[in-house]
Amino acid sequence: MLDLQRLRALHAVSVHGSVGAAALALGYTSSAVSQQIAKLERETRTVLLERAGRGVRLTDEAHQLVSTASELLAIVERAETELEERRGVPAGRLTVAAFPSAARGLLPPVLADLARRHPGLDARLTEIDPHLSVGLVAKGAVDLAVAHDWDIAPLPAPEGVEHATIGEDLCDLLVPVGHRLAGRSGVRRSELGGERWVCQPPGRVCHDWLLRTLRAAGHEPEVVHQAEENPTLVALVAAGLGVALIPRLGRGPLPEGVVEVPLDPMPVRRLYALWRTGAARRPAIAETVRTLRQHWPDVAAPQHR
Repeated sequence: MLDLQRLRALHAVSVHGSVGAAALALGYTSSAVSQQIAKLERETRTVLLERAGRGVRLTDEAHQLVSTASELLAIVERAETELEERRGVPAGRLTVAAFPSAARGLLPPVLADLARRHPGLDARLTEIDPHLSVGLVAKGAVDLAVAHDWDIAPLPAPEGVEHATIGEDLCDLLVPVGHRLAGRSGVRRSELGGERWVCQPPGRVCHDWLLRTLRAAGHEPEVVHQAEENPTLVALVAAGLGVALIPRLGRGPLPEGVVEVPLDPMPVRRLYALWRTGAARRPAIAETVRTLRQHWPDVAAPQHR
């Protein structure tokens, strides 16, 4: 008989694209995942992974097995959901994915609250880019995700995935001390022409939002520095190397040399919790979503900016 844990390991490699990423998502070491797949290859007498440059790719036989694994894992999930629903209390393992600023600014108090009130619940966090989270939920790679969208890029809602709004995260213009806009009580988007910008790389929602928004205001943004993490962007502004639009969630106190200027209208991104429709009855899902929404006013309060 095929071992479910080994099928889970192969499924994770398929979803996450590499052995290392699969190991991170499963909470194992890379060698442990490789060993699980090697045992599965011996059980099936089939080559499942082939070298492709520095990584691996799934063989045709592996893709067929992954399809079967998806069905089996869905059956297991339904069984676990039914048992937890009968008990009526949050329990078991709950994998949560969140984008970096939510993982830093929102999830720590939420996870600590859940652990204190529900010792039978084993919630585990993985930090991941927001544009990947919806797909991971749909594929069953994570149980719940915290994602965000902007007005120009609504959150996709594929069939089989439900979501609930957590709250709205405001976004400010950050400029160096002495900048022409420092000290203003508000700045319109039409006034942002000619600035040197620091922002996230292309393909990130924040980057795309900046380009579309400024172009709509008649400006072609000049992006001079790119970085993945908001603290790095803030440091670049503090060094006088450009201006940035940074959401408040997880930003932390601004360093000396950086001034916050409100935009008019102020950019807003919406935060959501997402989960598979089949798991909606799990008390763990319902309780985690409730706790996320309960903690949001605290992390979004002005004194936490």
